[in-house]
Amino acid sequence: MAEVQEYIMFFLIWLISTILIRAFFRKRSSPHLPPSPLALPLIGHLHLLAPIPHQALAKLSSRYGPLIHLYLGSVPCIVASSPEICRELLKTHESSFSDRPQTAATDYLTYGSQDFSFAPYGPYWKFMKKLCMSQLLGGQTLDLLQPVRRHEIKHLIEFLSVKAKGGESVDIGSELIRMTSNMISRMVMSRRCSEDENEAGGVRKLVQETAELTGKFNLSDYIWFCKNLDLQGFGKRLKEVRDRFDEMLEKIIDEHQNERMKLKQRSEEGEVEKDLLDILLDIAEDGSSEIKLTRQNIKAFILLDVRGQHYHFLPFGSGRRGCPGTSLALLVVQTTLAAMIQCFEWKVEEGNGTVDMEEGAGITLPRAHPLICVPVARLNPFPLM
Repeated sequence: MAEVQEYIMFFLIWLISTILIRAFFRKRSSPHLPPSPLALPLIGHLHLLAPIPHQALAKLSSRYGPLIHLYLGSVPCIVASSPEICRELLKTHESSFSDRPQTAATDYLTYGSQDFSFAPYGPYWKFMKKLCMSQLLGGQTLDLLQPVRRHEIKHLIEFLSVKAKGGESVDIGSELIRMTSNMISRMVMSRRCSEDENEAGGVRKLVQETAELTGKFNLSDYIWFCKNLDLQGFGKRLKEVRDRFDEMLEKIIDEHQNERMKLKQRSEEGEVEKDLLDILLDIAEDGSSEIKLTRQNIKAFILLDVRGQHYHFLPFGSGRRGCPGTSLALLVVQTTLAAMIQCFEWKVEEGNGTVDMEEGAGITLPRAHPLICVPVARLNPFPLM
């Protein structure tokens, strides 16, 4: 018993000494940092970011100014909350802020940051950016895939029309996720992810778990002495999710490659429209390509996938790391919203006709509660689409 107490005492002395030494040198080496609230040992300012981080940051910025300095555990960061400061960071000093933070989740799920979104700024990222803008998400490719987008929006409107006739309510968020999942799935790999409901449920669950793990707080990312400890079981969950995703993608890539081989043997490849996976496989097989794409690069790219010129509103980021899918997103959002407004009136099912705008936690800023509405057809008879 005495040995255990001695060990605990030694550990506490070591921990407190280490914290004090790190705090001392941190203060001496950083004399020109922006304003900052009082930080706590080990956790820094993490206690100030609950329950909804972006709302907490807004409150801190209103008190300490448009540029503040925080410690997320032992990780230093700055928070900009005005258009002028954002312009300085994302335009004037863009080269200093072009890398993305590496977390255990994003690094593992993207096969060691071999994707595009979280890849370090460098030759590989520049190659992938050029590839996105010129081939994968360029205007010509988006035009070729316009029938896919039109079909999925039509499918949504027809579904809503059936619900309107029956006076039934609809979970708007769920149906929009279904539509975009099918749309992206067809654009990427020429298959609707909801053709098989069992498979569709698995895909949607996989996407949901991936988004959750990517945006969830992980002690090992922020508390320095927890870096090699899996205290929350993150490692196990990450492995389960990536293994399931990997199995699904390997099957899809193999099917694509087998079909491509058959087409080459029949000399009909030029007559077939290509999806985004075909384009990536073409580049992987191109011996003259600037950078050789591996199978892991392709899988990582598929996994994680307004213009912000005045820095007041940045839903797609800005500068060189701005989202290359902005044009696609604007096309889909504007067309879908216009069709839903033109074709239907919307009645909120609960809450005395008011919409609950409470925000939930997560990297994609979800609603805290589903938006349940009853569509009422504006057109009678409803036109054929």
